[in-house]
Amino acid sequence: MMPTFPVQYSTLSATALKIHIENAYHLKLVSCKYLLRGVSDTYILEAADARYIFKIYREQHRSHGEILGEVELLNLLKERGASVAYPLRDIAGQTLQTFNAPESIRYGILFSYAEGEPVSDLNDTQLKTVGNQMAIVHNIAVTAELDYSRKPYTFETTLTRPLEILEPAFTELPAEYVYLKDISAKVIEKLSSFDLSGFSYGYCQYDFLPKNFHFTNDSKLTFFDFDFAGKGYLANDLMSFFVHFFMHTYTGKLTDEEADRMYHVFISAYREVRPVSDQEIEAIPYLGVGFWVFYLGFQYENFDDWSNLFFGQRFIKDRVALIKAWVNKYCEF
Repeated sequence: MMPTFPVQYSTLSATALKIHIENAYHLKLVSCKYLLRGVSDTYILEAADARYIFKIYREQHRSHGEILGEVELLNLLKERGASVAYPLRDIAGQTLQTFNAPESIRYGILFSYAEGEPVSDLNDTQLKTVGNQMAIVHNIAVTAELDYSRKPYTFETTLTRPLEILEPAFTELPAEYVYLKDISAKVIEKLSSFDLSGFSYGYCQYDFLPKNFHFTNDSKLTFFDFDFAGKGYLANDLMSFFVHFFMHTYTGKLTDEEADRMYHVFISAYREVRPVSDQEIEAIPYLGVGFWVFYLGFQYENFDDWSNLFFGQRFIKDRVALIKAWVNKYCEF
């Protein structure tokens, strides 16, 4: 008999998952469908009267303890009144499901479904809701202490280490790599000039883009996908939402004036619930450089498992051009 060849990344059967989840949670499901392969594998499940999301994690991306940290944070946010999609417990009281996949043990979580749809072109009412609700999340996150650690967002993790990881990817683009090294050093120096001790610090989601929250027709908002949540300056979340407006101006969907006005609506609504200093707002462009470099490093480091076929020389060149546009538009050194 021919031995089984080692597997790097398996895709669990939606049919088998449907049976497993029905048994584990005493649910009667109509369907279980593979939704997407991204940072984690995502499935959508439907019952007669409800929908759910099931996520399968990769050990190469999240350790067992880090997954439990996400669970812990989301449960805390839900218990204290934040509007988030949250993990559900099975009939045995467990949150994590364990699967003996071909490559290794993989863990899965069943989440409540964030009803509604993503909204790319937000109106003022929706902007105010995002601002209020993000501030509610931060009021909880700033005091949260988790038993299970999450990776922090620091100069080292967002700039220095990603650039070390990325160096081989820039073999044919040395000028672009020199630019990123130079601008990162300037960003670290600039951010170090702020009174960082006065910045709010806690668990930030680090990906507060419209793709990660849904609005219902009656304007109810639900945040989801806290896979990248980790400790850092909470201004990082204000920054990641600002990225949305930058991309809309970069692609010509918004004028600079309208984008600035919309972001002001959001910030004003945030400040109705939680204070944020002018210096934290001033730091957003520099924190944003870390955001772009961090995710570029993630895309490269996880190329094999994520199957991100878009990552190549053209993508790198275009991404560095985008970072240059961000720096030229918002940063002063």
